[in-house]
Amino acid sequence: MKKQTLFANQDERAKSLRRLGWNDHFERPATNEDLDLNRVARVLSAQRDRFLVTDGRAEWLCSPSGKMRHRRQWDYPVTGDWVLVDESVVQHVLPRKNTLCRGEAGSRGKQDGAAPREQPIAANLDTVFIVCGLDRDYNPRRLERYLALVCNCGMTPVIVLTKTDLHDWPDAVRAETEGLAPGVPVVLTSTLDGSGAGELHGYLEPGKTAAMIGSSGAGKSSLANMLLGEAVQTTAAVSRSVGKGRHTTTSRELIALPGGGLLMDNPGIREIAFASDGAGLDAAFSDIRELAESCRFADCSHRHEPGCAVLHAVDAGGLSQARLDNYRKMQREMDYAQASSEKSADRVEKERWKDVAKAIKRMNKRPRR
Repeated sequence: MKKQTLFANQDERAKSLRRLGWNDHFERPATNEDLDLNRVARVLSAQRDRFLVTDGRAEWLCSPSGKMRHRRQWDYPVTGDWVLVDESVVQHVLPRKNTLCRGEAGSRGKQDGAAPREQPIAANLDTVFIVCGLDRDYNPRRLERYLALVCNCGMTPVIVLTKTDLHDWPDAVRAETEGLAPGVPVVLTSTLDGSGAGELHGYLEPGKTAAMIGSSGAGKSSLANMLLGEAVQTTAAVSRSVGKGRHTTTSRELIALPGGGLLMDNPGIREIAFASDGAGLDAAFSDIRELAESCRFADCSHRHEPGCAVLHAVDAGGLSQARLDNYRKMQREMDYAQASSEKSADRVEKERWKDVAKAIKRMNKRPRR
């Protein structure tokens, strides 16, 4: 295990960290707090009680401090975080520029009144590649959910369509995808001839960080190998019978690319759940948002109201019913998550006072001496 290295001066330290993605967002508060950059490192990979970190010169394993072990999941280090370390112990997570998160697995469709907990996936990203294979993996409705998830986290999405060699009309699929995601870049790639690599490298300039998300078997690991120029991620064939991929990536790890950027592979996401309401839905469905501005009523639900521009677009063939149905479905999930979150806060307060009342009763029942 390599321990942290010391730099000769502040400029040398900052330069080394900037190659890892350190920028003005982190540097200004660090300067104001007179932070010792010799203690700063970035998390390359996060396991339950082990973190692989780097300061730009060396990599070494760290464990969480005793205090950190008892913190909420949101405050626990994830891949991409900047942290303060003492030798081989992570003491603190620096404030994040952004966080890619989702509703905790199994929370989608819950009806027990509990608020879905947010599950951080990665932090401090410049771009998120939504990877979808042009085989049986291609699913417009799932792409819409990924877009809403990424936009809800305030991040920049890029849709990457892999395995173009397996499709007869990849350009037609790209055109369809561009219609699903107005304004979002769509890149066609193939690991057989390396097509699309140049476009993606444009998002992976020195100091930039991108993460890949998508289903198992979408081709994320193969894409990582293509961008790196060598096989570092294990790949597996997709089942011919059911078209489903296997989880060849089991952890999130930042990979340094030859051009200076950093790429994060992610295990396949089986369930795309939302933990809270946000602007992601409007961003992912900008066409519906723009149509809604022409509705007769400001609070139009786009279901049965007269003068609804959204329903008129469906009738005229300008908007598919399936897209509108998916929008409504995600809106219900986000509304439920938001209501559950607010309800949960009230419940926590009530339960806290209930525990106090029980403690008082126990004290009163004790025999007096």
